[in-house]
Amino acid sequence: MAKEKQTTSANIGFEEKLFTMADKLRNNMDAAEYKHVVLGLIFLKYISDSFMTLYDELDKNQKKGSDPEDRDEYIAKNIFWVGEKARFNFIQKKAKEPSIGKVIDDAMDIIEKDNPTLKGVLNKNYARADLDKTKLGELVDLVGTIGLGDKENRAKDILGRVYEYFLTKFASAEGKLGGQFYTPSSVVRLIVEMLAPTKNQTVYDPACGSGGFFVQSEKFLAQHAGKTGDIAIYGQESNPTTWRLCMMNLAIRGIRANLGKEPSDSFLRDQHLDKKFDLVMANPPFNMKEWGQPALQNDVRWKYGIPPANNANYAWVQHFIHKLKPNGMTGFVLANGSMASNTSGEGEIRKKLVDEDLVDCMVAMPGQLFYSTQIPVCIWFLNRNKENPKFKNRKGKTLFIDARKMGTLVDRVHRELSEDDLKKITETYHSWRGDSDCKIKYKDTKGFCKSVSQDEIKEHGYVLTPGRFVGAEDAIDDGIDFDEKMKSLTAKLKEQVSSSEKLSKEIFKNLKVLGYD
Repeated sequence: MAKEKQTTSANIGFEEKLFTMADKLRNNMDAAEYKHVVLGLIFLKYISDSFMTLYDELDKNQKKGSDPEDRDEYIAKNIFWVGEKARFNFIQKKAKEPSIGKVIDDAMDIIEKDNPTLKGVLNKNYARADLDKTKLGELVDLVGTIGLGDKENRAKDILGRVYEYFLTKFASAEGKLGGQFYTPSSVVRLIVEMLAPTKNQTVYDPACGSGGFFVQSEKFLAQHAGKTGDIAIYGQESNPTTWRLCMMNLAIRGIRANLGKEPSDSFLRDQHLDKKFDLVMANPPFNMKEWGQPALQNDVRWKYGIPPANNANYAWVQHFIHKLKPNGMTGFVLANGSMASNTSGEGEIRKKLVDEDLVDCMVAMPGQLFYSTQIPVCIWFLNRNKENPKFKNRKGKTLFIDARKMGTLVDRVHRELSEDDLKKITETYHSWRGDSDCKIKYKDTKGFCKSVSQDEIKEHGYVLTPGRFVGAEDAIDDGIDFDEKMKSLTAKLKEQVSSSEKLSKEIFKNLKVLGYD
């Protein structure tokens, strides 16, 4: 599949400097709180730039009938209307005043009133006493230096990339809490590129966080001759601040989505109750304990068994399956324990998933990918119909991929899949399932991938761990005779021992000079 080269994380030169400067202004404020202060201002700057660009164009063309004060002109081009006192140049003029917090809150109010789709979305807490107004004014001036919403920068998706970079950095700073709203971009890309969304499909994420799967799905389409809006996006998020973050993240990219009327729990209050989807993508909270099982004992979603009350993993799995159309597919992240657990009926549920031939592909992932947890993770791909004529008939077969040795450390504690890693995994899957535009011929590779029958999975007690099936990687034969290798190793060892003895004699000699015998 030919596509434009894309990096796994945003890196356009100035975002790191920008984040460092912004981070210095937060004093003792927690990253979890400060995140909303900064991202809210970035959002405000973006929609203001977008508005002013079109405003100036319309103003120049007034003789041709254009009216810069006609709101319909902005609606037609999917640009938010920004009132005079909500425009960033007005706000920046007030940056040094003690009232800057109230000025920003008022601006947010004006924008929400003028744009119903943003109602209840924007952060309006800048006037609070514990937010240093001098630092806030400096932050306003800093954000004011970025060109975000003009035509040139919109074409480069400067704002989207800055936003993604800031989300990444805040997730890292927050640690475990940050992971609740942010899935690392290389993991998101892997799931999206494996499922490969196409025009007119519906995409759903019931634990959508900041909306990474939606953004990446749109990017994927753009790289494959599509455009924003070619897919219909649905999602849900229970955390109110994260739901607002997602709404802003999508709004700055012009992505329309149905995230429900308000934040809510997908288990207890499904806001897309009667809707089925082509693709479901998700990174749900791992091993969630109190998820509402007592109130959902007879729920229609538990076709394969009632999930345990103290772990939501198999509740999520069955929710995903329940939301799929007859030819639907789902890809999602879970803790590694989900592949082998037999506690509280989980093994029986997994057995039924295998017997129903729903398990399409299992990928074991390398460690240190997430900001939120050191728990080893895997990615499940389930398919309602392996005989879908769009692909090769894979009835009774499951692909196992062991990617645990992949990835590159991007800092001391975090790993990221490289472009080559992503390409190898996705091409392996696409060649196996028979994508028409994949030119690679699939073959089992010891230590990496294997196509396995249902009977073989049964022989292994319905455990879905890839390492159990792909085997150990073959040793590389360098063509050197065994006896020659042993001679060489022995010679090196003697040399090291000799060098060590010489060093020891020198040490003892120097100690003697110092008076130690």
